[in-house]
Amino acid sequence: MTTTMPMLQTYPATINLDRGKLAAAIDALIGCAEACTACADACLSESSVAELTKCVRTNMDCADICATTARVLSRHTGYDANISRALLEACAMACKSCGDECGAHANMHEHCRICSEACRDCEAACRDLLAAMG
Repeated sequence: MTTTMPMLQTYPATINLDRGKLAAAIDALIGCAEACTACADACLSESSVAELTKCVRTNMDCADICATTARVLSRHTGYDANISRALLEACAMACKSCGDECGAHANMHEHCRICSEACRDCEAACRDLLAAMG
C-alpha cells in the first residue's frame, strides 16, 4: 500500500485530474525509478559490465526522468498542465527506450527483465494519464 492516494485524497483544493489515474501514474513512476536505479547498479556488478554500458546509461536517465515526473505530479498548487504533459511525454519516451534496452538483456539478466517490465508498466501509466488529460 502506498501513500499516494491517501495524500491525493487529503489535498484541500480541486485537482483537475482523475485522482485514480494520477495515483497510478505516480506509483508507477516511483516504482520504475527504483527498478531502473537497482538495475543500473546490478549491471555494474555483472562480469560483462562493458557490454551493459548503454543499459546503465539508459537506466540512469529513465530513473531521473521518472523521479522528477513523480515529484512534479505530486504538486498541485499553481498546477501547469503543459509542464505535466511535457514531462509525461518525456517519461513515456524514456521508459520505452529503457524497456527496449533492458528487454534486449532480459534473457541473460533477471534484473533487466524486471526493469523492462517496470518500464513498460510506467510507459502505459504515463500514456493513460496523458490521454485522460486530453
